[in-house]
Amino acid sequence: MSDITKAVVITGCSTGLGRESAIRLARGGFTVYAGVRNEQAAQELRAELPGDRLRPVSIDVTSEESIADAHKLIHDEVGDGGLLGLVNNAGISVSAPLECVPLDDLRNQLEVNLVGVAAMIRQFLPLLRISGTPAPAGPVGRIVNVTSGVGRVALPYMGAYAASQFGKEGLSDALRRELAPQRISVSVIEPGAIATPIWDKQARTATRLLEGAPEPIAALYRDRFTAFAEANAATATSGTTAPADVARAVEHALTARRPRIRYRVGRDVSIGSLAARLLPDRVLDLAITRSL
Repeated sequence: MSDITKAVVITGCSTGLGRESAIRLARGGFTVYAGVRNEQAAQELRAELPGDRLRPVSIDVTSEESIADAHKLIHDEVGDGGLLGLVNNAGISVSAPLECVPLDDLRNQLEVNLVGVAAMIRQFLPLLRISGTPAPAGPVGRIVNVTSGVGRVALPYMGAYAASQFGKEGLSDALRRELAPQRISVSVIEPGAIATPIWDKQARTATRLLEGAPEPIAALYRDRFTAFAEANAATATSGTTAPADVARAVEHALTARRPRIRYRVGRDVSIGSLAARLLPDRVLDLAITRSL
């Protein structure tokens, strides 16, 4: 029997929301297997919180071999104690006019944000079933999928990203209903615009894609897309929502007796979700166009 308790796996912990969540949970007494892509990120996490609560592990969600290797390592350590939770946070954002997005970039967007989530869940579900959580404490195991407000309201120039996040929302809904008889909960975290390194990565990708598109096509979108990208980045950097807010939502989903189905983190997400429910599509289209 392993003496490891409250063990969780979080993907995408090198920076941003995953890193913040991993550190918060480890400080709160969880044993956190923090998925990273390279040794430098692993060393930075170890330096942030010495000890054995925060355990960096190499996980590339696009590689079945990498996921299997991580599963073997974690299974050997947690033993019959299993896992309390799996947090699928790893993600990338391809932002560009859809006509300018090569199919390989679209496939990679879906591979990381959607297929990788399904692969992680399939691999780690058996460990979630044997976590041994007492019945009065709530679900036996918990899955937390981090999506985005764009998974509820698709913005222009974010078609590839929205497709992956809408897909993750649908996957989460179906999975929640499939796993309910097994007492495994599925929660979705929907963050709004938050200042994290993803914006710099998104900007570099956008520049590459626009420069790689045929000039007559790129010229059709350049001015509006540039204005959209600048406004989006300004919203994130000036907003009051922080990575710590997402980390608190993740913690609640992993500890509450009755975790919520969806956690909307940020005023922009709450407003967008409400508008999507109440407004006719044409009115919503007009509102989005005017806001841009």
